[in-house]
Amino acid sequence: MSASHPDDPAFEMALTQTMLEAVAGRSAPETVRVYRPGPTVAFGRLDRLRPGFDAACRAALADGRSPVLRLGGGRAAAYDRECVVVEVIRAQEKLIGGLDERFEDLVALLRDGLAAAGVAVEVGELPGEYCPGRFSLHLPGGPKVAGVAQRVISGASLTTAVLVVAGGDGLRATIADVYDALALPVDVAAAGAVTDRRPDVAVSTLEAGLLDLAARRYQAVPAGPRRDLLKRARELRVTVALGDA
Repeated sequence: MSASHPDDPAFEMALTQTMLEAVAGRSAPETVRVYRPGPTVAFGRLDRLRPGFDAACRAALADGRSPVLRLGGGRAAAYDRECVVVEVIRAQEKLIGGLDERFEDLVALLRDGLAAAGVAVEVGELPGEYCPGRFSLHLPGGPKVAGVAQRVISGASLTTAVLVVAGGDGLRATIADVYDALALPVDVAAAGAVTDRRPDVAVSTLEAGLLDLAARRYQAVPAGPRRDLLKRARELRVTVALGDA
């Protein structure tokens, strides 16, 4: 599935939550999404506890990005139309187990997609990176160009990745503003995009390549979200939108 709603990042996040719940309830099949998102800052639940959280939301809005509450774990992450989001939603019988395997599976998909475009990446946390994680992807020596996160609920799991293809300067500016407001340490130089090193790589090329890879790897059949899921996402939108903070 590649349909996206870049003008409404909160609805986009709510739609993913809706599909996660539908897979958990076995009212929808396992789902893969590959799409280009709108300008967003996705905050983690721990970010909401920071004294500077409201200021961080205002900083995101001032940078032209919608603040939303993210589903996966981790700290604040910024992304936009120059990025590609990949989400894998699976039926999950147990809440415990399979965490690393799901991370490794999506990391392998991203590495294969990047390799097809002639881009080499390494896996691991860079010192001072935003939204740090041991399954982050970075260009050799830095910067970080992708992060991977998970959410597991009763009956289903979500593994999601954001690949930053272009727009490194804008990303760094937003990360600096948001993390300063949250009073969280960050090395802004560790944040970046594929085109910081490979300006010849187009976001459309990587999006198409990842969509094709995901379709073959997960035997996915192209389909848009059902009307009932879209309706439920509209209802859930208010739970993830932070624009009024």
